[in-house]
Formats: sequence, C-alpha cells, structure tokens
Amino acid sequence: MTHGENNKTNDLLKNTVTSGGKSMTTDQGLHINDDANTLKAGERGASLLEDFILREKITHFDHERIPERIVHARGSGAHGYFELYEDMSAYTRAKIFTDTANRTPVFVRFSTVAGNKGSGDLARDIRGFAVKFYTQEGIFDLVGNNTPVFFIQDAMKFPDIVHAVKPEPDWEIPQAASAHDTFYDFISLATEALHNHMWAMSDRGIPRSYRMMEGFGIHTFRLVNEQGGSHFVKFHWKPKLGVHSVTWDEAVKINGADPDFHRRDLWEAIEAGHFPEWELGVQIIPAEDEHKYEFDLLDATKFVPEELVPVKIIGKMTLNRNPDNFFAETEQVAFHPGHIVPGIDFTNDPLLQGRLFSYTDTQLSRLGGPNFPEIPINRPVNDVRNNHRDALMRMTINKGKTNYFPNTLGGGCPYLSKMAEGGFTSFEERIDGRKIRDRSASFSDHFSQPALFFRSLTEWEQRHMIDAYAFELGKCIHDTIKQRMLWLMSQIDDRLAMAVASKLGLAIPTDIERPINQNIGADADLDKYEPSVAKRYLEKSEALSQQRLPATTIAGRKIAVLVADGFDGVALQKMKMYLEELKHVQFQLIAPHGGTVRCADNIEHLVDAALMTTESVLFDALYIPGGVNSIAALTREGKVFKFINEALKHCKVIAFDGEAEELFQLSAAKDFVGDEAILLNESPEQFAGALAKHRNWLREPNTLHIAV
Repeated sequence: MTHGENNKTNDLLKNTVTSGGKSMTTDQGLHINDDANTLKAGERGASLLEDFILREKITHFDHERIPERIVHARGSGAHGYFELYEDMSAYTRAKIFTDTANRTPVFVRFSTVAGNKGSGDLARDIRGFAVKFYTQEGIFDLVGNNTPVFFIQDAMKFPDIVHAVKPEPDWEIPQAASAHDTFYDFISLATEALHNHMWAMSDRGIPRSYRMMEGFGIHTFRLVNEQGGSHFVKFHWKPKLGVHSVTWDEAVKINGADPDFHRRDLWEAIEAGHFPEWELGVQIIPAEDEHKYEFDLLDATKFVPEELVPVKIIGKMTLNRNPDNFFAETEQVAFHPGHIVPGIDFTNDPLLQGRLFSYTDTQLSRLGGPNFPEIPINRPVNDVRNNHRDALMRMTINKGKTNYFPNTLGGGCPYLSKMAEGGFTSFEERIDGRKIRDRSASFSDHFSQPALFFRSLTEWEQRHMIDAYAFELGKCIHDTIKQRMLWLMSQIDDRLAMAVASKLGLAIPTDIERPINQNIGADADLDKYEPSVAKRYLEKSEALSQQRLPATTIAGRKIAVLVADGFDGVALQKMKMYLEELKHVQFQLIAPHGGTVRCADNIEHLVDAALMTTESVLFDALYIPGGVNSIAALTREGKVFKFINEALKHCKVIAFDGEAEELFQLSAAKDFVGDEAILLNESPEQFAGALAKHRNWLREPNTLHIAV
C-alpha cells in the first residue's frame, strides 16, 4: 500500500474531531510532532528522562483526580504470606526467590480499573492484581492485572486510553463501562489495544470472585543472578480455586443486589477460614532468546504462550487476614513497579519505563507528598536509613547533624552497600542508539495474538465474547465506529466478525482502507507501522481457556438452601457435614421469612436470609432438601421458582432431595433431564463433584426460553 493510498480520506474515518482544526501543542504552546512514542535511545532502547513532553502529559494525567486513584479506584485488599517452593538462585539473587525457609508477608489489592470508588464490583473491566512483598531486602511490588497483556505499548498513550474509557467528559456518562463511542473510537484507531480489549470482552472481564482470578505481571522483567547473568521473566499467579466467571446477565443483577459482591466475597471467605491461595509461576527466557519469537518480548500487548515457554511453579501465596481499617490499609497502600529488590530488574518495555515515572507522581498527589512510604501499610519490614528529611506528613524524627553524604560528622553513615552486602546494582545493559521518538516495527503485529486468543476459547467462551461485543457496540451511536470495529474483527477472525455483525444488523465493510496506525508521529513512514496481517504461529494455547484451568478445591463456594418449616433436617445435615467439614463450602438457609425455621424434627434453625432480601445470582449453587410441609410452603412462594429458574439459566448446580422433586417437576428444571449439574436424590460427593466444575455451560444454549 502506497503512502498516497494510506492517506486517502475514507467515509468510515471522517468522524475524527480535532480541537478547532488546529495542531497539538504542549501546555507551553510548543507544537507536538509525535504524541504516541516516548523519547528513547533507539526504537527498542531505554526511555529518556529528558522527555519533557511525556513528563508533562503524564504529570497532568496523574493529578486529574483528587484524592481517589484515577484508575483502580475501587478495590479490596488482604494480608497474607508467600512461601517459596524452589530455590531459584540459578536465575536471581533476590532472597525472596532463593530462601525456601523464609515466609514473606504480603498485602494484596484487587480492583476494577475504569470505575470510581462508588461504582459496582461487577463491571465488565480488567481487574488489578497488585502484590506488595515485605521482603528482608526491601519492598518488592508486583503490580499487575488479571490479564497477561495491556491495552497500549507505550506509556505516552496511557492518558488517552483512560480518557477514552472513562465517562465521556461532556455529560459524565457512562460510569464504569466501556460501552460507549469515545472508547470504541479510540480502540478502532489504536489497533494495538485490540488484544487486551478481547480479554476484557471475554469472561475474564467479569470474574466470579477475586479469589478465582489469574494474575499477571504483564511486562517482561529481568532476573539477575549473583554472577551477573540475566534472564527475562514473566510472572503468573495461578488460583487454586480455578478461574471462573459469571454471565453478563448475572453481573447486571449482582450489581443491583449487592454492588459490593467481590469485596464481600473476599472478606467473608477469609473470615470463615477459607483462605484464598495462588501459586506463583514464572516463564524464564534466556537473554540470548530475546529475538527468538514472532512477537517482541518488550511489547506489553503480547503474551508468551505457555506452549512456547512453560510456566514453572515456584511458590504459593495465601491470604489469611483482612485489614483492620479499610482506609489506613487498602486505600492508602501505594504500589509501584519501580519497587524492586536486588536480583530483579527492568527491561526497555516503553510502557514499563513510563510507569516507573508515573506511579511515584500519582502517589504524591493521592497521599500528600513524598513521605507516603512512612504510612504503616507501605513501610518495609527492614530498617530504612537515608538522608531524606522533612516534607509534608513526615513521621520519622531524625537525630544528629548530618543529612548528606559523603560525611565525616556522622561517621560516614548511612554508608553505601556493596553488591555482596545486598546493595542494589542495575543490570549492565549496553545502550547504543539514536535519540528518537519511534516505535519498533516489531510492535506492529496487532492481529495475531487476538486471533490466537479467540481460537483457544471453548465454544461457550466464544459465544460469551460475541454477545459482549454485540452489547457494547450496540450501545454506540456512530455506525462509522461500529463498522471500523467490524472490519478489524474480520482481520482477527471471520467467525467473530460475522456473528457480531449479524447481531448488530450491519454488514462487514469490504472496501474500507486499513485504519492508519495512529501511534506514529506526523512525519513517520506509514508503511513501516501498518498493522500486519495475522500470523498463525500457534494453532491454540490451551492455557487461555478458563475451562482448562481446573480448581483444586471448592473452598468458599456459597450454597443457597431453600427451606420452610418442616424441612428434612437429616438430609441437610448430611449434606452440610460433607461439604462444610471436608470441602469448606458455605451454606446459607433461605426461608420465606427471617428469624428461625423448624425442621421436621422440630429443631429450630437460624435463617440466614429471607427470600425477599436475597437473590439466586449471589450463590454458586442451589440445594433443596425434602420435607412435605416445607415443599408445600415453598411451592406457594413465587420467588422460589425465580431462584430455581435463574440458577438453571446461569448453568449452576441444583440438587433436589426427597419431596423436593415436586419443585423439580413444577420448574423449568424438568426440561433438563440428564443434565449432569441437576441432581435428584444424589449423594453429597456427586454434588461436590458437580460444583468443582463451576457450571454446566453445555446447558446454556437451551435456556433462552426460561423466564426469570
């Protein structure tokens, strides 16, 4: 494609609106030639501190909201610990990854990204997954998400992606939602964002629980051993509960019934002793293999398929204590990807390089000044000794005359540590490049990995993604934006594009020019950056599907038990003894009224919730014990059938015991004979086995007729 063809005006690209038709400038009036790339030492080189355009843009962005976080405002946290399985000293000198006898305290904060503090937990969104390790060598923050990739490749574009997804600035709508024109206008022009966007449109975008999410460090980091040898590394958190999600229909209802659903779930699981666990895995890549793959390791919009580099499990994290005070701990915790320890170092990933500046800057705004590390939740467990003094909210009372180095009056203290004494030294990487604003052509493949992701999903996961795209684009007003997105989808997978187009009632454009890569400077070589045709270097990656990430426990799952006076207490006790004591499942008695309810043996049982105060979508499964009087009473309650039918529609496990078969016959459940997740007078072991699979998604296509 020639430059002239690239520059042809296309009706599908005409809706771009500039600021009065005038060119972009800095706040000082300097005309900007490139607003997409950080100044680097070569196209794959380190970012340069002198980049005043980046610093102005990021500084302004970091201070746009006071005092809540601009992104990740709504979160939930917990304390715990990390235990190392295997000594990794062949790769790193970081003691957290070499000392298997040590138990390292951690604090973890999970969060949504786009919404404000008052938004609901069940928004379709990427989730933050940030871990603060309190190591003996200082703080190590692994600041990641529940997806292995990010929306953008260069930190210069971070304000733009967030501005686009946030509520539209003229009317401040919609909150915590990406289903609007400004977001899709940006996504359809910044095609690098398509990959992470597909993860958000998948079931990963609406997790069942923070406890059931994977976590990823996103960037390629560097491990450095005692000999100075270097390996690239990707970090993974694998939940022991498996990776599970809810449907969009559930998410909408949960946000109405309990907008704190994820926060409550984490808190209650820990309080009940069902401590969430994740195993830490690493993908280790020899330095000499940096250019081995058909994608760039420094590109944060790409993952390394586990089929190419297996994930090595090296440790486990357990969360076992809730915060004592939400504000003092969860709200004031300050993460930073630049908080590292000896043996861990950075790469020239331009998104990571920009984050190293941005996080300090945003903490200054949120927490009032440079003394935020003195807030208890942010303090390291080892001693802090330096010449920092004063500033707002200073808590340390420093004694003595010297606040400088070198000195003799203070005995030369605090002195510098040699590497052998644990002193941090940066990896000596050769930098030899021109000082330019540019992006490596190796970052221009925007379609191959999204295509791989879609191919790797099960049929039901693909169906959910198609529905998500149809819903989101259906909320957009401008057809030009919808058509751009459909054309881009067709470059990823024809099945995806055709299915979404059918639901939108639009045709996939065939004569559209490829959208010009917007992440280049005004004078850049357009051909060099044109997104390339999708490559098929791997047919599927099994690890990308949630179904292929099985749970090793069902601890903390919540079962709704529908009862009324006269229920079969013996059957319930048998089920509870097995699932509560052996499987750590939580039962809640739901009755037509609050207070207490009597079983057939005339024993009173405390009701956890009245039918009118709770909803089926808040539970993982449904159990209905028998009892003639109980079932007779439940059949008179319309909401009982809503409970059953909603659980059916959402493919959950339902168990009917004894006389409860009457409810089976009166509900839509009777239409699903043979369904492995609908149990009639089955054992607790069978109930537990069905629950471990989370849902029976094969039921889903046949549930459209169910009214709830």
